[in-house]
Amino acid sequence: MNDPQLVEKFPLIKNMQHTEEVIWINPNLINTEEALKNLTVTSEMVQDASDRLDRFASYLQIAFPETAKTNGIIESPLVAIPTMSSAIKDLFQTDFDGELLLKCDNALPISGSIKARGGIYEVLKIAETLAIREGLLTQTDDYAILANEELKQFFSGYSIAVGSTGNLGLSIGIMSAKLGFCVTVHMSSDAKQWKKDMLRAKGVEVIEYAADYSKAVEQGRKQAENDPTCFFIDDENSIDLFVGYAVAASRLKKQLEQLGKKVDENNPLYVYLPCGVGGGPGGVAFGLKLLFGDHVQCFFAEPTHSPCMLLGLMTGLHEKIAVSDIGLDNKTDADGLAVGRPSGFVGKTLEQLINGSYTISDETMYRLLALLVDTEKIQLEPSALAGMTGPIHLAKQGANLQNATHIVWATGGSMVPDNEKVAYYEKGRRYLNF
Repeated sequence: MNDPQLVEKFPLIKNMQHTEEVIWINPNLINTEEALKNLTVTSEMVQDASDRLDRFASYLQIAFPETAKTNGIIESPLVAIPTMSSAIKDLFQTDFDGELLLKCDNALPISGSIKARGGIYEVLKIAETLAIREGLLTQTDDYAILANEELKQFFSGYSIAVGSTGNLGLSIGIMSAKLGFCVTVHMSSDAKQWKKDMLRAKGVEVIEYAADYSKAVEQGRKQAENDPTCFFIDDENSIDLFVGYAVAASRLKKQLEQLGKKVDENNPLYVYLPCGVGGGPGGVAFGLKLLFGDHVQCFFAEPTHSPCMLLGLMTGLHEKIAVSDIGLDNKTDADGLAVGRPSGFVGKTLEQLINGSYTISDETMYRLLALLVDTEKIQLEPSALAGMTGPIHLAKQGANLQNATHIVWATGGSMVPDNEKVAYYEKGRRYLNF
């Protein structure tokens, strides 16, 4: 689809074709209250997800003892990164107002990425639905009984399939295998080898494809189509995944209150979310808009070679356009963001809610990765740095950031093997010194 009329209508595409770092501010944004009226996803659905996660807390403490310190709640810290903030301003020779915070989903228990939110939630919902249907569980039971051998045996009669570039596969695979499900993760060529190795070590079947993310999803869908005992977790279209991610917002609100941070007309909140197919960042953004309305501004951050959500939102074509249609190769070291075609469900849900989207090169991500280690001793995987240039883009656009709180969503990193961490850091230092 090399459509000259499309480029004429959306001249930013020309810059994207040259893999330049760009920012797109959403012209379709409307008042949050009005936008929410038009949607099928509701605040009640998000509350239902939050309640379900609470019911599973006692089970999670047994299955994953590392969650005991948070009483079985899968949550991550929110920390200030003042030294990094100063370093970014120096690196880009651009000042911005407001405090920079890091939402450390890289440190989430169980699978060490944002996918531990929606991915684990959907698996738990499937398990609860099956167990209740068979009379093995009621909502008033102590869900710790799910750790019993009888329940594991029951779940082994069912299977779960998912297509993934890496982190979603990890969270679905680890959680499903722990409960006793047979689980298959269909992984694209972008997925890191260590993620495949880790899944196999936990008893997960991993099927690899030479093609990209879309092929892996297609094969996962096919596996489940003719098998009533197989559940396909659809990163592109799942409402359960979406609301699982959205639960993060109410927890973030409490963390902001604990830090004494106001969010109102005079104290805006800016949140920068690394984006692949869109489910994780879309769910978080939706949850934040439910709670903070127009006082929060949410931006997606994507690799220059894989800006699928920006392309879908800007053109209004959503899943009907892919980055290959404008000549991009969808090749990036930010494996979790290596997606060529966006979720139509997420794009259409957020087209009047999301404030904008911007792109970042692999080189910039690596520079920021090394800089974060040097300044704050925090190690992320490359894709998790995508949010870090958000305040720079907005400052260059002339945005009024007075009294702002900026949150960069760190989407993954703690599960990365040490030798990979060293390689990431050394590559980032080379780019910094270049």
